[in-house]
Amino acid sequence: MRSRRSLIAVALGTIVLIVELRGADAQHGMPPAVPGGPSAHMLAETCATAFEKNIATGRGFGMAFAADQNGYPGPLHILELKDRLKLTAEQEAKAQAMMAAVLAESRPKSARLLEAEAKLRQLFASGQADETAVRAAVVEVEKARTEVRLVHLMTHLKARELLTDEQRRLYLEARWSAHRPMGPHGAGSPGAGAPLK
Repeated sequence: MRSRRSLIAVALGTIVLIVELRGADAQHGMPPAVPGGPSAHMLAETCATAFEKNIATGRGFGMAFAADQNGYPGPLHILELKDRLKLTAEQEAKAQAMMAAVLAESRPKSARLLEAEAKLRQLFASGQADETAVRAAVVEVEKARTEVRLVHLMTHLKARELLTDEQRRLYLEARWSAHRPMGPHGAGSPGAGAPLK
């Protein structure tokens, strides 16, 4: 419940920020990402800030969408949907343990990712950026990003085994049925989440 409130607070804060920044974008001639909406630049900046805040907590912030959209749920969302999925006490306990484990493993790796990103920004801010330094910094960022992403994707692989076929179907429906397809087998497309084993 607390994480849901946190997400709602982030979303509301983002909306307020976007509304406030629309006027500034118009003054600088930046086109909106959608008619009447904020510019693509402002959306990207807002998303980057939200990414940093969520990653710092150990959460994946979309790093496991490839799994989640295709029938490999994560423990956080399993717990959020526990009533709809009709989790047993054993399933809930296992999902809670899995959630604690993924956060414990992800937090230090996420801290390294954020540190690598900060070093890359500082490289440019210092005026000392050159091709060699930038290439090395980006390699560090992407190495750290890979480690964080793998933690979340591997957790989704394990979490899938907690649920029955019917629970996975309900999960996919609850999380992704209202969204547009994301690819050949993305959410909402024929074959999304198939095969459910």
